[in-house]
Amino acid sequence: MAEPGGAPELDPIVHGQLRLAVLSLLAGVEKADFRWLREKTGATDGNLGANLAKLEDVKYIGVTKKFVAKKPNSVYRLTPAGRRALAAYINALRKLLGGAL
Repeated sequence: MAEPGGAPELDPIVHGQLRLAVLSLLAGVEKADFRWLREKTGATDGNLGANLAKLEDVKYIGVTKKFVAKKPNSVYRLTPAGRRALAAYINALRKLLGGAL
């Protein structure tokens, strides 16, 4: 939390470029699989996987893992905590920007 009268603090988990993109994409859909997120973000498998794990660790996203035609399939969804974190991040940005935009 920021000090009284100071600039609002941006959640460092949400602030990461790829994590912010993933949260934003998931906010607009009910669920999304790994391949769709990779295509939308242009991230490599390793980078996307690492960032998804960070979001999962803090419970901002949930994942269901299963096999489809003997291939792994991970489906992600935004959790209520993730939706709140994204909304708080956007509100903090609005406060930082003030009337600039």
